[in-house]
Amino acid sequence: MILDGREVAAKSRTKTAEQINKTGIKPVLAVVLVGTDPASVLYTRLKHKACKEAGIESLNYELSEKCGEAELLAVIDELNEEKTVDGILVQLPLPQNIDSKKVLARIAPEKDVDGLSPANLGSLVTGEESFVPCTPKGILSLFKEYGIDVKGKRCVIVGDSVEVGKPLAICLLNRSATVFICNKHTPHLGQITREADVLVSATGVPSLIKAEMVKKRAVVVDVGISKVKGVLAGDVDFERVKEVASAISPVPGGVGPMTIAMLLENTLAAAENRRKCTGKGV
Repeated sequence: MILDGREVAAKSRTKTAEQINKTGIKPVLAVVLVGTDPASVLYTRLKHKACKEAGIESLNYELSEKCGEAELLAVIDELNEEKTVDGILVQLPLPQNIDSKKVLARIAPEKDVDGLSPANLGSLVTGEESFVPCTPKGILSLFKEYGIDVKGKRCVIVGDSVEVGKPLAICLLNRSATVFICNKHTPHLGQITREADVLVSATGVPSLIKAEMVKKRAVVVDVGISKVKGVLAGDVDFERVKEVASAISPVPGGVGPMTIAMLLENTLAAAENRRKCTGKGV
């Protein structure tokens, strides 16, 4: 079974657009880009495009790669105070001279639609899941769509980033899974991954996960993305692993589209929450 992220994401985007049209709420998302990294520029362009299609107004803030930390924090402070802005997204990674942790911590939790502020990550631990980071949320949505229940399952995550691995592990624990977190440096990685009922890889190392590292009939989710000879590649040796797995997500077309769809869902939720607090309908 192929976990088709494009199809599921399209359903989610349609649902978001219908909800916006039905309620008359016009969410506003501020997207902050620092520098001209080609991948970041592409990702922000795709996010703006998806927002427009869903009926979300997206504001574009582009800062020079020479931008200092204080300048970026000042922009975030301004957006936190701006009453018309529902969500704030700072495109990662940031230049090395800027402390990403400090920047993410500065975003008001109620506007943190990427779910990466300390407050929202902390809420995951308590099981509240106010704003779940977009990629983990996208994976969970894929599981729901395809009827994959992680309760009681042994889940192995390869990759311990704050954007994917760590929050996904907590989300899976919240759903009564048994979770192991590894990374590309874990010794005897294959011995661990072969025990997984659900295997998620998010390292950016092309073809790290081979067929012999996968348990027969396992669910395999490939979050990694890199370029090999100009072609997009994932962490998983897709052609061989798909012969072993019961379900697998492709690269491209798997988790990537889900991440953007979940950003739209989170932005709409932020807009709805703000209007509940202020008592304003639109």
